[in-house]
Parts: sequence; structure tokens; C-alpha cells
Amino acid sequence: MNLSGYKLMVSEAPAMKMRRDGDDGDWVPATNFEGVQQFVVSLFAKRRPRPDGGPVGKGEEIKVTLTADPGDGFDEGTYVELIDATASPWAMKDNQGNVTSGMSFRAAGLKPAGQGGLSSAA
Repeated sequence: MNLSGYKLMVSEAPAMKMRRDGDDGDWVPATNFEGVQQFVVSLFAKRRPRPDGGPVGKGEEIKVTLTADPGDGFDEGTYVELIDATASPWAMKDNQGNVTSGMSFRAAGLKPAGQGGLSSAA
């Protein structure tokens, strides 16, 4: 997934991803199929200024699942790049037949972006 046209700013620092346990409803750490702990970070994604000066929109907050602990240094307000980012569409049907859908975002990790959130690739 090419995000080079966007600035990504941390809006909530990375934390362990949690899920509800199906047996008792308690919150437990989320893991992948191999049992590896997952992390989550909230990012504000905003398009970079257009060369022609046209409008770029307001941006949007996205949550990204990280497949490894990103380490320290990614506090709120930090501009970052995603490592090996992917996006996947999803859809779920509830008991009444209503469908909810969206996009999920995943990355292998984070790295600090260049000056002002600029980078050669994301």
C-alpha cells in the first residue's frame, strides 16, 4: 500500500491490542495465529499539499494493527511511516442479516518520518 501522498501523525501511542475473550468476556491480549502479541496505534492520516494548491480534505483517523512491538519513541504528535503496510476490506453479517463493512489496516511496524512528516516512501 503506497501512503507516500499522506502525512501520518500518531494520535494515540502504540499499545497492546486487546480483545474480548469469548468464554467470559474479559479483555485479553490479541495474538495472531502463531500466538504472537499484536499491537495497535491510532494515526491521523492527511493528504500532503497538492502541487497545484488545490484542496486536500480534512484527513481521517485510522487504527493500524502492528505485527510487532514498535518500541519507544512514538508518542502522540510524532510523524511516522508504516513498514510493509496493507489494507484489507472486511464485512460481517449480524443475526438480523444487517451487513457492516470497512477497511482494516496492518503493518509490520513503525519508523519515524523525515522532517515535517516528509519521507521518500511510506
